[in-house]
Amino acid sequence: MLLTFTGKNMQVTESMKEIAEKKFSKLDKYFKDDVAARVTFSTQRSLQKVEVTIDLPGTLIRAEEATHDMYQSIDKVVDVLARQIRKHKTKLQQKHQANETIRFENIPVMEEVQEEDIPKIVKTKNFTLGPMTKEEAILQIELLGHDFFIFFDDSDELVKVLYKRKDGNYGLLVPEV
Repeated sequence: MLLTFTGKNMQVTESMKEIAEKKFSKLDKYFKDDVAARVTFSTQRSLQKVEVTIDLPGTLIRAEEATHDMYQSIDKVVDVLARQIRKHKTKLQQKHQANETIRFENIPVMEEVQEEDIPKIVKTKNFTLGPMTKEEAILQIELLGHDFFIFFDDSDELVKVLYKRKDGNYGLLVPEV
């Protein structure tokens, strides 16, 4: 696995790189080729966070974990990635039949997925989009107590999604057409 390390609000040390490379080598058995992965280390308040994005042809596998210890965060994120690969084995297999990037023989077969285990849409909700500013959207998300809010931004006439981040701030998703 070809790892690219980045640090946000911190310096990535050689020991962190060595330990991360050793831990991520556990995932090599799932991939046939050298697969590129971006690893971002960051600190937020007292938490040590590790974010990993693995680029596969046509798909991304992503995980993030935050604990009070960076090395524990690395262990947890590797476990999450391995679990995601095992869980989505059949989807990945169907998607990558022509590509030789994943070794499916190393992914254990999961028991058959029951009909009730498959996520499904259980509710559809219609709503009207009224033009508003970003500040008005923040007010709406706070008033409603939701994690996200969809609105029509009157400044550039685009539909946008405002969401509340784990750190208490807000994120804005802006579609590009």
